[in-house]
Amino acid sequence: MQETELYPPIKTFLEGQGYTVKAEIGAVDVMACRAGDEPLIVELKTGFSLSLIHQAVARQSVTDIVYIAAPRNTGRRFQTALKQMKTLCRRLGLGLMTVRLKDSLVEVHCDPGPYAPRKSKPRKQVLLREFARREGDPNTGGATRRGLVTAYRQDALRCAALLADVGPTKGAEVAQKTGVEKATRLMADNHYGWFARVEKGIYGLTDEGAKAAKAA
Repeated sequence: MQETELYPPIKTFLEGQGYTVKAEIGAVDVMACRAGDEPLIVELKTGFSLSLIHQAVARQSVTDIVYIAAPRNTGRRFQTALKQMKTLCRRLGLGLMTVRLKDSLVEVHCDPGPYAPRKSKPRKQVLLREFARREGDPNTGGATRRGLVTAYRQDALRCAALLADVGPTKGAEVAQKTGVEKATRLMADNHYGWFARVEKGIYGLTDEGAKAAKAA
Protein backbone atom coordinates (compact mmCIF):
# COMPACT_ATOMS: atom_id res chain seq x y z
CA MET A 1 0.00 0.00 0.00
CA GLN A 2 0.94 3.67 -0.25
CA GLU A 3 0.48 6.65 2.05
CA THR A 4 -1.84 8.21 -0.52
CA GLU A 5 -4.45 5.54 0.28
CA LEU A 6 -4.82 7.01 3.76
CA TYR A 7 -5.60 10.50 2.52
CA PRO A 8 -9.20 10.19 1.20
CA PRO A 9 -10.64 8.64 4.42
CA ILE A 10 -8.85 11.19 6.59
CA LYS A 11 -9.94 14.08 4.37
CA THR A 12 -13.56 12.91 4.55
CA PHE A 13 -13.33 12.42 8.31
CA LEU A 14 -11.96 15.93 8.94
CA GLU A 15 -14.37 17.59 6.51
CA GLY A 16 -17.17 15.98 8.49
CA GLN A 17 -15.94 18.02 11.47
CA GLY A 18 -16.08 21.28 9.56
CA TYR A 19 -12.46 21.51 8.40
CA THR A 20 -11.21 22.55 4.99
CA VAL A 21 -8.58 19.97 4.13
CA LYS A 22 -5.66 20.16 1.70
CA ALA A 23 -2.72 17.83 1.07
CA GLU A 24 1.02 18.45 0.66
CA ILE A 25 1.18 22.00 1.96
CA GLY A 26 4.93 22.59 2.12
CA ALA A 27 6.43 19.63 4.00
CA VAL A 28 3.08 18.79 5.63
CA ASP A 29 1.19 15.68 4.47
CA VAL A 30 -2.28 16.89 5.47
CA MET A 31 -3.35 20.31 6.72
CA ALA A 32 -6.85 21.19 7.90
CA CYS A 33 -8.17 24.62 8.85
CA ARG A 34 -11.40 25.66 10.58
CA ALA A 35 -12.47 29.18 11.48
CA GLY A 36 -11.38 30.17 14.97
CA ASP A 37 -9.17 27.11 15.51
CA GLU A 38 -5.48 26.33 15.30
CA PRO A 39 -4.48 24.57 12.09
CA LEU A 40 -4.55 20.78 12.32
CA ILE A 41 -1.77 18.69 10.79
CA VAL A 42 -1.71 14.97 10.06
CA GLU A 43 1.45 13.06 9.12
CA LEU A 44 0.86 9.85 7.18
CA LYS A 45 2.85 6.61 7.15
CA THR A 46 2.15 3.04 6.08
CA GLY A 47 3.25 1.85 9.53
CA PHE A 48 4.39 3.08 12.92
CA SER A 49 8.01 4.22 12.83
CA LEU A 50 10.47 6.54 14.50
CA SER A 51 10.62 8.71 11.38
CA LEU A 52 6.87 9.27 11.68
CA ILE A 53 7.33 10.48 15.25
CA HIS A 54 10.20 12.76 14.18
CA GLN A 55 8.05 14.33 11.47
CA ALA A 56 5.13 14.89 13.82
CA VAL A 57 7.33 16.45 16.52
CA ALA A 58 8.80 18.81 13.90
CA ARG A 59 5.27 19.94 12.98
CA GLN A 60 4.66 20.99 16.59
CA SER A 61 6.71 24.09 15.79
CA VAL A 62 3.78 25.10 13.54
CA THR A 63 0.76 24.08 15.62
CA ASP A 64 -0.14 22.23 18.81
CA ILE A 65 -2.70 20.08 16.95
CA VAL A 66 -0.62 17.38 15.28
CA TYR A 67 -1.74 13.81 14.58
CA ILE A 68 0.02 10.81 13.15
CA ALA A 69 -1.96 8.35 11.04
CA ALA A 70 -1.28 4.79 9.91
CA PRO A 71 -3.37 1.89 8.58
CA ARG A 72 -5.16 -0.23 11.14
CA ASN A 73 -4.20 -3.91 11.06
CA THR A 74 -5.30 -6.97 12.98
CA GLY A 75 -3.50 -9.36 15.27
CA ARG A 76 -1.83 -9.24 18.65
CA ARG A 77 1.39 -7.76 17.32
CA PHE A 78 -0.40 -4.73 15.92
CA GLN A 79 -2.46 -4.29 19.10
CA THR A 80 0.76 -4.23 21.14
CA ALA A 81 2.33 -1.72 18.75
CA LEU A 82 -0.80 0.44 18.89
CA LYS A 83 -0.82 0.46 22.68
CA GLN A 84 2.85 1.44 22.80
CA MET A 85 2.35 4.16 20.19
CA LYS A 86 -0.61 5.61 22.13
CA THR A 87 1.57 5.86 25.23
CA LEU A 88 4.37 7.54 23.27
CA CYS A 89 2.00 9.97 21.54
CA ARG A 90 0.45 11.01 24.85
CA ARG A 91 3.89 11.68 26.30
CA LEU A 92 4.82 13.83 23.29
CA GLY A 93 1.51 15.67 23.11
CA LEU A 94 0.61 14.13 19.74
CA GLY A 95 -2.66 12.74 18.45
CA LEU A 96 -3.01 9.28 16.90
CA MET A 97 -5.35 8.05 14.18
CA THR A 98 -5.70 4.74 12.36
CA VAL A 99 -7.48 4.03 9.09
CA ARG A 100 -9.19 0.71 8.37
CA LEU A 101 -8.78 0.60 4.64
CA LYS A 102 -11.44 -2.02 3.87
CA ASP A 103 -14.21 0.39 4.87
CA SER A 104 -12.33 3.71 5.30
CA LEU A 105 -13.07 3.85 9.02
CA VAL A 106 -10.97 6.48 10.78
CA GLU A 107 -10.48 5.99 14.51
CA VAL A 108 -8.91 8.56 16.82
CA HIS A 109 -7.05 6.82 19.63
CA CYS A 110 -5.78 9.94 21.40
CA ASP A 111 -5.89 13.68 20.85
CA PRO A 112 -3.00 16.14 21.15
CA GLY A 113 -2.59 17.66 24.59
CA PRO A 114 -0.26 18.16 27.52
CA TYR A 115 0.97 14.94 29.11
CA ALA A 116 0.06 14.42 32.77
CA PRO A 117 1.31 10.97 33.83
CA ARG A 118 -0.44 9.21 36.67
CA LYS A 119 2.03 8.41 39.41
CA SER A 120 1.92 5.04 41.14
CA LYS A 121 2.53 5.60 44.83
CA PRO A 122 2.89 1.86 45.62
CA ARG A 123 5.53 1.40 42.91
CA LYS A 124 7.35 4.47 44.13
CA GLN A 125 7.38 3.13 47.69
CA VAL A 126 8.72 -0.25 46.54
CA LEU A 127 11.64 1.46 44.80
CA LEU A 128 12.36 3.75 47.73
CA ARG A 129 12.32 0.84 50.20
CA GLU A 130 14.72 -1.17 48.04
CA PHE A 131 16.98 1.88 47.67
CA ALA A 132 17.05 2.48 51.42
CA ARG A 133 17.68 -1.19 52.32
CA ARG A 134 20.36 -1.82 49.68
CA GLU A 135 23.84 -1.61 51.18
CA GLY A 136 26.33 0.13 48.93
CA ASP A 137 26.02 -0.08 45.15
CA PRO A 138 26.87 -3.71 44.27
CA ASN A 139 25.41 -3.76 40.75
CA THR A 140 26.33 -2.16 37.44
CA GLY A 141 23.70 -0.06 35.67
CA GLY A 142 22.38 -1.73 32.51
CA ALA A 143 23.17 -5.28 33.68
CA THR A 144 20.69 -8.09 33.11
CA ARG A 145 18.30 -8.94 35.95
CA ARG A 146 19.86 -12.33 36.56
CA GLY A 147 22.38 -12.34 39.38
CA LEU A 148 21.62 -8.83 40.60
CA VAL A 149 22.29 -8.15 44.26
CA THR A 150 19.08 -6.98 45.93
CA ALA A 151 18.44 -5.89 49.51
CA TYR A 152 16.65 -9.23 50.01
CA ARG A 153 19.73 -11.14 48.84
CA GLN A 154 21.93 -9.06 51.13
CA ASP A 155 19.67 -9.94 54.07
CA ALA A 156 19.83 -13.62 53.13
CA LEU A 157 23.61 -13.47 52.96
CA ARG A 158 23.77 -11.91 56.42
CA CYS A 159 21.65 -14.72 57.81
CA ALA A 160 23.73 -17.34 56.01
CA ALA A 161 26.98 -15.82 57.27
CA LEU A 162 25.76 -15.99 60.87
CA LEU A 163 24.66 -19.61 60.54
CA ALA A 164 28.00 -20.48 58.96
CA ASP A 165 29.72 -19.07 62.06
CA VAL A 166 27.50 -20.40 64.85
CA GLY A 167 25.56 -23.30 63.32
CA PRO A 168 21.79 -23.91 63.52
CA THR A 169 20.09 -21.05 65.36
CA LYS A 170 16.64 -19.84 66.34
CA GLY A 171 15.12 -17.44 63.88
CA ALA A 172 14.56 -14.79 66.55
CA GLU A 173 18.23 -14.93 67.50
CA VAL A 174 19.31 -14.66 63.86
CA ALA A 175 17.12 -11.58 63.52
CA GLN A 176 18.60 -10.01 66.64
CA LYS A 177 22.24 -10.65 65.70
CA THR A 178 22.01 -9.73 62.02
CA GLY A 179 19.51 -6.87 62.18
CA VAL A 180 17.34 -8.65 59.61
CA GLU A 181 13.90 -8.14 61.15
CA LYS A 182 12.16 -10.79 59.05
CA ALA A 183 14.95 -13.37 59.28
CA THR A 184 12.63 -16.21 60.32
CA ARG A 185 10.26 -15.60 57.40
CA LEU A 186 13.21 -15.21 55.02
CA MET A 187 14.74 -18.54 56.07
CA ALA A 188 11.36 -20.29 56.02
CA ASP A 189 10.63 -19.06 52.50
CA ASN A 190 14.10 -20.27 51.49
CA HIS A 191 14.03 -18.44 48.17
CA TYR A 192 17.65 -19.30 47.31
CA GLY A 193 17.68 -22.84 48.73
CA TRP A 194 20.26 -21.86 51.35
CA PHE A 195 18.37 -22.69 54.55
CA ALA A 196 17.08 -25.88 56.14
CA ARG A 197 14.68 -26.17 59.07
CA VAL A 198 16.46 -28.27 61.70
CA GLU A 199 13.56 -28.21 64.14
CA LYS A 200 10.72 -25.88 65.00
CA GLY A 201 12.00 -22.29 64.83
CA ILE A 202 15.62 -23.35 64.28
CA TYR A 203 17.39 -23.11 60.94
CA GLY A 204 20.72 -24.25 59.55
CA LEU A 205 22.47 -24.07 56.18
CA THR A 206 22.23 -26.34 53.17
CA ASP A 207 25.36 -27.08 51.14
CA GLU A 208 24.36 -24.31 48.75
CA GLY A 209 23.93 -21.93 51.68
CA ALA A 210 27.38 -22.78 53.00
CA LYS A 211 28.88 -22.08 49.57
CA ALA A 212 27.06 -18.76 49.33
CA ALA A 213 28.21 -17.68 52.80
CA LYS A 214 31.81 -18.63 52.00
CA ALA A 215 31.76 -16.76 48.67
CA ALA A 216 30.22 -13.60 50.14
